[in-house]
Amino acid sequence: MASPTVAANAYANLARVLESGGASKGNANLGRIMETGGASAGADGNGPSFSTVLKDAIGSVLEAGRKSDAQTVAMANGKANVMDVVTAVAETDVAVSTLVSVRDKVIQAYEDIMKMTI
Repeated sequence: MASPTVAANAYANLARVLESGGASKGNANLGRIMETGGASAGADGNGPSFSTVLKDAIGSVLEAGRKSDAQTVAMANGKANVMDVVTAVAETDVAVSTLVSVRDKVIQAYEDIMKMTI
């Protein structure tokens, strides 16, 4: 399980990537995918594009982080229950961990494709 510091850093980096349009150092390809619409829809043309799915996933992670932040501030002001804060932080941790796992699998798939001989 990721530590709270790692999760907070990942959340901050993700927010920075989205605010800059995904074009920061090391994220130029992500930015281009998101700007150009990424891969086209499925073979039958009815499915969502890869960039849409990616934007939705990143958006849900950011929303979980914002909810966690709001719960933390509310608790600091004495307006929230500790259990609510712990639950929100745990949900954010799971969302960030899932996103990182998907990212790792995408990178591994890309590396496997690049190793293929033509």
